[in-house]
Amino acid sequence: MTEHLLSITLFLPLAGMLLLLLIPNSQTRAIRLWSLAVSLAALAVSLVSLARFSNSASGFQMVERAPWIPTLGVQYALGIDGISLLLMLLTTVICPIAFLASWNVTQKVKAFHALFLLIETATLGVFLSLDGFLFYLFFDLVLIPMYFVIALWGGPKRLYAALKFFLYTLCGSVLMLLGLIGLYFAHIRQFGYPSFEIAELMKLTLPLATQQWIFWALFAGFAIKIPMFPFHTWLPDAHVEAPTAGSVVLAGLLLKLGTYGFLRFSLPLVPHASSDLTIVRILLTLSIIGILYGALVSLMQREWKRLIAYSSVSHMGFCTLGIFALNPIGIAGSVLQQVNHGISTALLFLLAGMMYERRGAREISAYGGVASSMPRFAFIFGVAVFSSAGLPLLNGFVGEFAILQGAFQVGRTWAAFGVVGLVLAAAYLLWLYQRTMLGPITHNENRNLPDLNARETLVLLPLVALAFAIGLYPKPLFDIVQKPVAELVERVHSK
Repeated sequence: MTEHLLSITLFLPLAGMLLLLLIPNSQTRAIRLWSLAVSLAALAVSLVSLARFSNSASGFQMVERAPWIPTLGVQYALGIDGISLLLMLLTTVICPIAFLASWNVTQKVKAFHALFLLIETATLGVFLSLDGFLFYLFFDLVLIPMYFVIALWGGPKRLYAALKFFLYTLCGSVLMLLGLIGLYFAHIRQFGYPSFEIAELMKLTLPLATQQWIFWALFAGFAIKIPMFPFHTWLPDAHVEAPTAGSVVLAGLLLKLGTYGFLRFSLPLVPHASSDLTIVRILLTLSIIGILYGALVSLMQREWKRLIAYSSVSHMGFCTLGIFALNPIGIAGSVLQQVNHGISTALLFLLAGMMYERRGAREISAYGGVASSMPRFAFIFGVAVFSSAGLPLLNGFVGEFAILQGAFQVGRTWAAFGVVGLVLAAAYLLWLYQRTMLGPITHNENRNLPDLNARETLVLLPLVALAFAIGLYPKPLFDIVQKPVAELVERVHSK
């Protein structure tokens, strides 16, 4: 077992999905318990990988490799470094929480849980793959179950939102595939044999012009998935129409596939283009625009979920800002902030979903003074707001502070715009909290709202604990990513 930890982690949800299909549709409680148990088992195995991981080792660890399509040079290759380890752990933490949060789903219960188990396997596959073809397979596989989750269990405009999500991200994926194919044929020309493996593709020596077109092809797939400005328009619709668990997984996990792609493919495989001054300035500019645009639009929103969705555009802009600072502190801060965003935004979407179940309204104006009837909810909502806003001693502060340090090293202007984004984030989040939780009760429907029950509290507390743990003591996470980030920066600046 210890020799195949990554394969076990990867395929446990898929095996659980196949066994789930044998449970009768009428046994809804058994379906829920089985799905939760499978996701918790995947979490347990991923924690074993964490225990075996060495912070001081170079390159990828726990590598598993086997021929898959030898004539095409495709391998079944898995492995982790510190970056993929943290995102793997984030995935295996978020998924059981999503299942527990979906306890009240009553329509097509088996199909709902089966699709989420497939999403978990596909997401893990992206973070664990060391072969470009395998990476692309999982990168696109995520789209199919998420499309059906939005289309079947979403809101009134779910079909439009699902189709928009699918077409946008599929278009980006196809362009990304062109970039991978370009690297593939370049490897054949230089070495005489085909390979999609990352370690093999890193041996390539390519002229700047070739690296640049490959960079922009990869950029299309990753930027749309994040999504970076101006490719963000699919995200608010998808979030608003998706069921609560769908929004949690979409914001907490799937947006990270794009930022991870930059770190795993763009920077190490086309380092000359990734460090080209013109390209870096374009990426930093788009990041800053995304930060400010997402924050300003969030200030104007009238619905909870749409506000949180646009806040994701802003916060993911910080992640790309840290990546293209191209220095150790910026990239390390970006990786940590990807984890932090998964935690804080998952909390916000969970809370918004719990409130919607009680009131059936997403408009912010439908609330006011809720803290008097739901004090436990108001407390945890406050933690989520301050976590997302980057309050010191909570997780959001650590990642954003490191990103701003990295941006400052590139230029004070980039850091200054980033600070403006932080101020705007505090404004729209605190304004949301004030209008919904504080003051007098503005609607009679809010007077007797039930506070969080035991299941809902159990859903939220792990994320609250992680928010405080990372904010108070982030050193273990920085230690995990220090080595791969240093190797990545050295590669980018050595060519």
